[in-house]
Amino acid sequence: MSFVLPRPELSLWEKLYLPSIVGGLWITLKHMLGTIVGRLFPRKTNTPRSLMDMSATGLVTMQYPEEKWPMPDGYRGAPVLVMDEEGREKCVSCQLCEFVCPPRAIRITPGSIAGSDAHANVEKRPQDFVIDMLRCIYCGMCEEVCPEEAIFLRKEHPIFVGTTRQSMIRHKEELYRLGGVLPRPIKKWENK
Repeated sequence: MSFVLPRPELSLWEKLYLPSIVGGLWITLKHMLGTIVGRLFPRKTNTPRSLMDMSATGLVTMQYPEEKWPMPDGYRGAPVLVMDEEGREKCVSCQLCEFVCPPRAIRITPGSIAGSDAHANVEKRPQDFVIDMLRCIYCGMCEEVCPEEAIFLRKEHPIFVGTTRQSMIRHKEELYRLGGVLPRPIKKWENK
C-alpha cells in the first residue's frame, strides 16, 4: 500500500516565483546598504579591528597582506620541516609520518648523506619529502610520531595558498624554507 501526499495547487502568482525573487533581492539590497553605510561612517575606536567590529560595521573584506584574520585557539597549523641550529636536516627518513598519515598526504623518498659528510655513516636523509596540502587534514599525527622532531605544525598565518593543484604540492626545499630553524633540546649528533 502506498501513500500519496496531496500537494496544494499553486496560483499563477506563486508559479512565477516573483515573491521569492523579490525577497532574495531585498535581503541582498539590505546587506549592500549596510556595507556602504559601514564604510562611509566607520565606528571610531582605539582598539584594533576584531571580527566583532567588522561584522557590526558590515566590513567583512580583509586587505590580506596588510591585515590578517586572528587565528582561533584550536588551529594547529600547517606542517613544515625544520632544521637544527647548525642548519642540518633533522629528518632521517624513518617514514613514520608517512605511515601514520590518515589521508596519505606525505610521501618520502629515502636517500643517503654524501660520503664526504662526517655524519654519512650515522644518519640518512630524505631524497624527496612531499606533502600534498590538498589532502592534508592538519591532524598533527605526523608531528606527534616524529622521533627526531623534524616536522612541526606552524601556527603562523596560512602559508599554503595556491591557484592550481600542482602548486599545492610542497616539496622538501620549500618545506624547509617555510619551517626554518627550530632549536630543540634533542641534539642527535652530539654523541655520535
